[in-house]
Amino acid sequence: MEDLDKYVEMLEKGEISLSQLDKLLGNANLAALVRRRFLEKRTGKVFSAIASTLLDFEELVGRNIENPIGAVQIPLGVAGPLKVEGDYAKGEYFVPLATHEGALVASINRGCKGITLSGGAKAKVIKDGMARAPVFEVPDIKTAYELVEWVKEHFDEIKREAESTTRHGKLKEIQPFILGNNVWLRFVYFTGDAMGMNMATIATDKACEYIEKEFGKAKCLALSGNMCVDKKPAHLNVLLGRGKTVVAEAVIKKEVLEKVFKTDAKTVHEVNLKKNLLGSAYAGSYSFNAHFANIIAAIFLATGQDAAQVVESSMGFTHTEVRGEDLYISVTLPSLEIGTVGGGTRLPTQREALEILGVAGGGDPPGTNALKFAEIVASAVLAGELNLLAALAARQLAKAHERLGRGKK
Repeated sequence: MEDLDKYVEMLEKGEISLSQLDKLLGNANLAALVRRRFLEKRTGKVFSAIASTLLDFEELVGRNIENPIGAVQIPLGVAGPLKVEGDYAKGEYFVPLATHEGALVASINRGCKGITLSGGAKAKVIKDGMARAPVFEVPDIKTAYELVEWVKEHFDEIKREAESTTRHGKLKEIQPFILGNNVWLRFVYFTGDAMGMNMATIATDKACEYIEKEFGKAKCLALSGNMCVDKKPAHLNVLLGRGKTVVAEAVIKKEVLEKVFKTDAKTVHEVNLKKNLLGSAYAGSYSFNAHFANIIAAIFLATGQDAAQVVESSMGFTHTEVRGEDLYISVTLPSLEIGTVGGGTRLPTQREALEILGVAGGGDPPGTNALKFAEIVASAVLAGELNLLAALAARQLAKAHERLGRGKK
């Protein structure tokens, strides 16, 4: 350990950088230890909690993290059982949720109970495609139009070039957009069980090289031209979809509303109308829902999804109807970006969370695990929306947060 102290000293003197330690030490775990010691010495604090991790940085550096010093722990809860009847998810599921927000797991859990007692949620993925949209510069509008027409005529060749970079990725379509002498080509891919952003990026880069060479009058200015749209709220994703577009619905019986939620269909529907529809419209929101982001973020953290993609994945709409004395409720998520392979899904705790749902790794055939996962996620979002609307209808929200968020009994 004394040998490691010299590297701490070298960091203090500015003789080496944090990023050089992996190569100098030849071991990413030792490099993490040195960085942590350096920070402890610099701050005068001991970071024993950050040090407590089962992660092997030898496996993760270069794939999941740079300059590691340890890990952050987030409480992991579970909600369920949640009955789902989808094309791929069929049965009862326990949903893992990573959060430090008191009352969230309890809220989703009560929603799961209400849905399951009412016969379960029906779910369906209606679109599936990951997008990457480079922006090209051309001399004038005439050439911009020519480029779009050329891409249409040579789709098969472009598809062949793009798919040469991947085993599972398939180019489904190219959506063109013109603004002045600029052309965005929104490439949309089937990406199997991967969320597919890296796959789409690499494939599109290869396609762009082909377009520049063969068309000859267009320059790719940026591989991502923000029409994808990645990690930003945008109505384009609402309309065209990105990742999985998925709908989940349920009819909550009158007796369940009364017994479990202490309310009725008419009141819940009025809350949805005035809060999610009128309130969101008046505020100028991109999407109309109560708290999709709460559920999406907790599932993403638990299962190793790209946390920044909570932004577009949590856009969506909650719809209700009064049917007799029962309540129809549905959620539509236009841009749910998830995967069961790649990225953070390879981390040990996140993989185990996916195993709880029975969707870890690749599906047979490829893509079916991600589709099953999407149906479960949408159904969990449905549970969260149902419970929050019901809690508001029954005037229970503040009491629940006081009891579960502040520890008051």
